[in-house]
Amino acid sequence: MITYSNNKEITAKQLATLFTNSGIHRPVEDLPRLEKMIRNASVVWTAWDNKQELVGVARAITDFSYACYLSDLAVDKKYQRQGIGKHLVEKLTKQIGPDVSLVLLAAESAMSYYPKLQFENIDNAFLKRRRDF
Repeated sequence: MITYSNNKEITAKQLATLFTNSGIHRPVEDLPRLEKMIRNASVVWTAWDNKQELVGVARAITDFSYACYLSDLAVDKKYQRQGIGKHLVEKLTKQIGPDVSLVLLAAESAMSYYPKLQFENIDNAFLKRRRDF
């Protein structure tokens, strides 16, 4: 049974394992950096199998008024195609409310996924890339 929470603590090690198991490209060897990513997020929604195993995460930064950046949406490959990512985005969207825009940067492999969640592809964004890890 999958349960969802926005107040259950996660560790950097749990997040690294989830990122690895999901296939998302993140600095999984840099646990202090992952710890900062958790601690400094405005919202962290998690999905748990049997309330024990972390199988999904939606991590976002927001002002809760105008804009929200969905910086991570990851689901363990063993649990993908079960609606977990969709539920995480729905939980986040409900929490931030209808007056807040939700934006994200999608990996090339996920470009066809986000329109299924009612995200629209936009061409008026700009990016300054971080250094590689």
